[in-house]
Amino acid sequence: NDPGFAKTLAEYADVYVNDAFGTAHRAHASTEGIAHYLPAVAGFLMEKEINFLGRLMHQPEQPYMAIIGGAKVSTKIGVLEKLIDKVGALIIGGGMAYTFLKAKGFEVGRSIVETGKVNLAFELIKKADEKGIKLLLPLDHIVTDNIEEDGKTRIVDTNAIPESMIGVDIGPKTIRAYKKEIKHGKTVLWNGPMGIFEIEKFSKGTNQIARALAACAGITVVGGGDSVAAVNKIGVADKISHVSTGGGASLELLEGRELPGIKALQDL
Repeated sequence: NDPGFAKTLAEYADVYVNDAFGTAHRAHASTEGIAHYLPAVAGFLMEKEINFLGRLMHQPEQPYMAIIGGAKVSTKIGVLEKLIDKVGALIIGGGMAYTFLKAKGFEVGRSIVETGKVNLAFELIKKADEKGIKLLLPLDHIVTDNIEEDGKTRIVDTNAIPESMIGVDIGPKTIRAYKKEIKHGKTVLWNGPMGIFEIEKFSKGTNQIARALAACAGITVVGGGDSVAAVNKIGVADKISHVSTGGGASLELLEGRELPGIKALQDL
């Protein structure tokens, strides 16, 4: 965020309009620095992002539920801790689910587990229970011996993941349970895939969650690159209330952090 470069950029304009929500969490010369030298305002997309995500933070219609997936708990800690104070249901999928299952005492084979975050997952499970929040974890799984298209796959229950296998997607029982929950949501946030959806045969869980959001009558918000890619891939993006253009930015805003690219704007 070089002040000299920001000042040079400002010399080419009369007003600075920031419509790049996806970079609002970064204090760069072109997103934050330039605003010190020009009148700085939000563009229409930036305004829409702030309005939708702000609604989730401050006045979500209940029942409010969040579906959080992706590989690692560590990248979602902040948002999980915030959400657990706001939602009625927290639905967990993706690789991060195995850290939660490990915290509950299940054996998860060779599935991804963040050993250093098992205690944190246990505390989140405990907090959800104390607050009366539904915390839904996978009931069954697609497991494989090899994370490639030619790997052998099986469907197994959570209490029967073989020692030599890796969990790569949620199974059919889990899909049914998650879709049933989503159907009743008045506000639904989704961030993170349910499995390794880049590989076609491990993408069913993610695709089915995308379809469930598209069919939900409530306000639906999708954020994060992989989740956004999923709703676009299966052609349901137009049925989602808001598809966020920010991955890291949307997570940080939902965590309650002050985003430098937004703080710099004078009309917010």
